[in-house]
Parts: sequence; structure tokens; C-alpha cells
Amino acid sequence: MAETFDLVIKGATVANHAGVFEADVGVRGGKTVAIGSLDASTAGEVIDAKGLHLLPGVIDTQVHFREPGNTHKEDLESGSRAAVLGGVTAVFEMPNTSPLTTTFDAIADKVARGTDRMWCDFAFYMGATPDNAKDMAELETAPGCCGVKIFMGASTGNLLVPDDENIFEVLRHGRRRVAVHCEDEPRMNERQPIRETGGVHSHPVWRDEETALRATTRLIRLARKAGRRVHVLHVTTAEEMAFLAAHKDIASVETTPQHLTLSAPDCYDRLGTFAQMNPPIRDSRHLPGLWEAVANGVVDVIGSDHAPHTREEKAKPYPASPSGMPGVQTLLPVMLSHVAAGKLSLMRLVDLTSGAANRIFNLRDKGRLAVGYDADYTLVDLKGEWTIDDSWIASKCGWTPFNGYKATGKPLGTIVRGKRVMWEGSLANAAHGQPVRFQETIGAEG
Repeated sequence: MAETFDLVIKGATVANHAGVFEADVGVRGGKTVAIGSLDASTAGEVIDAKGLHLLPGVIDTQVHFREPGNTHKEDLESGSRAAVLGGVTAVFEMPNTSPLTTTFDAIADKVARGTDRMWCDFAFYMGATPDNAKDMAELETAPGCCGVKIFMGASTGNLLVPDDENIFEVLRHGRRRVAVHCEDEPRMNERQPIRETGGVHSHPVWRDEETALRATTRLIRLARKAGRRVHVLHVTTAEEMAFLAAHKDIASVETTPQHLTLSAPDCYDRLGTFAQMNPPIRDSRHLPGLWEAVANGVVDVIGSDHAPHTREEKAKPYPASPSGMPGVQTLLPVMLSHVAAGKLSLMRLVDLTSGAANRIFNLRDKGRLAVGYDADYTLVDLKGEWTIDDSWIASKCGWTPFNGYKATGKPLGTIVRGKRVMWEGSLANAAHGQPVRFQETIGAEG
């Protein structure tokens, strides 16, 4: 008798731990239960994926969805809608909301807001402050928490831990990996006069390479002293990559599609304050160093740092204009375009967007297209040529720095725990997002 499946994806070109090969994938109870040549005659649903590539569901480990607080520019529903339209099946959301995500109650509130309302699955970072540092070992166990976040340099929001004493206090309380925004606050304060009113080109001069490198080297010194694993977010400079290459035993590394694709001064010439983010887009001399770090394995993860603001906010004259740009919806198309251009292999991209998240954050059942794991898949047309434009963007902000970008590779389907949530640009009838589960909080999650 034929094995019964809820869903069979037929004839896909699978890209997973075993390589790139044609196979059918069977789903039952929201899990991947079979990969091979399958009889779909009794399946509840069959997807013909001939000619398409089936990837492990893309996980974006750095987004800012602004809820609670600034929901005029994004919320958990709209941000996750953008995510699944871009092929993303799970997101890790940042704590610089209002109120700040710094307590058990704040995480629980976000989980309640996201459950069956977000289109993708989700987890939330616990924000570190000087006030909660000593409680972090307990706070990081909150259900739905993906880890701890430190802002060493001021960015959007009110979370800031700028001094070594309090950074060390956070690092020495707890055991989960700590994600860190590395910009040196004292140096930025000293250099504020460098900012030119109305001159966004001065943004990467003010928050210069030394500002980033100084914070990153401080972080690694403190992490070694505390014996704590860290995750260095949105690394932007060749110098940081060279430094971090010698510290992979304790530090994992993220970079973004923006920093791998855009460069100064061109981006500021074209986009003005819409290219403003923290840490900044830097001049093109850093691009070879960033790409070398992708190629040699120093970079572990690609995150979007999705941080939307309205057009009206971004149009304010610099430096009154806020830093940040949307990115969750364009992460995969931009990176697939780099695959098409020969900058990295499809297998490398798969690891950067799913496998590494599984390893670094100790996910229980996500990040692999493998039997026994959640049936989270991203179905893509690697040869699809199209142009990204603002009208495609589902984020409330309604714009993208990649407007007009000619992309090769398009997400066609987003499947979360065996259910189609996006198909050929259309959403399912209802959202069913759930919190991501972690190995390090098994007791708290059940």
C-alpha cells in the first residue's frame, strides 16, 4: 500500500545537505518525512516543481518589524507578509521596539501578537541593558527568544550598552549566543561635528571604519574574558573580516545583501538618505574583502537588517533622517542574482540562509531540508529574470533601495510547516505563524 502524504512536491531540483539533485519530497504532519522517488497517488496535495529548485526555508536572522511602537512604518503582520513574498519562512526580530523587548512580559506579548497573525514563523531577541544585565541568564530562556542583543553603538531606538563594564556584565550572565551591533559609541560622539547638515555622504565618514573595528575588537576581548559566544552583526569592513577570521572559535559573523551589493559614493548619489543605515554602506574598496569572507567561510549568515522607515521620515535632511532600510523581501532575490553572476554557489547560499542559522542558534527543527525537520521550503526559479520595483514591496514603507534592480532568480513559493503561505506572488487565505523552537530552551518550550 502506498505511503500517504499530506503534500508531495514532485520533480524538484532539491538543494540540501546531500547536494543538488532531482527528487520528490513528502510531507506529513508539518514535517519532511521522505525524500526520493515517491508515489503521490494518495497525497492530499501535489505540487509539480519540475524545473524549479527547492531550498530549505530561508531564515532571516535580523529584522526590525517595529511592533509594538512604531507600527505606522511596519508591524509583525506586514513585515512577515513581505518576508514570505520574498521566500523567507522564519525571522528573528530585534528588541528596539517601544516598549523595549527587555523582559519576559515583553517577549510573551510579541509571541502572542505574532501567533497565527504572522505569515512566517518567528523568534525575538531579548534586548540587553545595563539594568537587566544580571538577569540575562534567566531572561534568555523565555519561550520564543532566539538570543540576546547588544547595541554597542546608538542606532534606532533606546537600547545602548556602550561601556566595557556593562557589556561584560551582559556577557557573563547566560550561555546563549549574543548578537551584537558593533559601533564604538565614544568615537561616534567625538566625531559628531563631522556630520554635514544635508550631506548624507558624510554618514560613512562620521561612522567610519575605525568606529566599527574598534567596537568589534573590544567585543572579542570581552567575549574571551567572559567565555561567551558572540554573533557579530552586519559586518561592513574588510578590516573587521580579517580580524574576525582569527576568532572564529568564539564569534560567528553576519553580513547583509546591501553591504555586498551597494557602495559609496554611488548609493548616496542615487538614493540620498534612503541609502542611510547603521553601520553605513561603505566605499567600494570593502566589497572584495566582504566577498572574500563569504568565499572563505568567515561569514556564517546573511541577514537583511530589515529596518523600514516611511518615505516622509527618510526624506528629512541628514542627519535628522533615520537610519535603516527594508530588506527582508529582497534578501533572497538579490543573493540569487549574485549566484547567477558567479559570486557564490547555490550550496553556499543555502548554508548562509538556513544551515548556518540551524547551527549557530541551535534550532530544534528548522534550517535543514531533511527528514524529521519542519517542512519549511523556498521554491525558486533560478533562471527567472525580472526587475525589482517599489510596487512589489509589501512592507508598509513601500520602497526598496533595490528599486530598478535587474534580478536573476525569483521566489515562487514559500511553504511553512507543509502549508503554502505564498504561491506565485499571492498569499494564502490565513496566516499561521508560530514561535521557533531552540535546543537551548527545551525545558521552557516543551
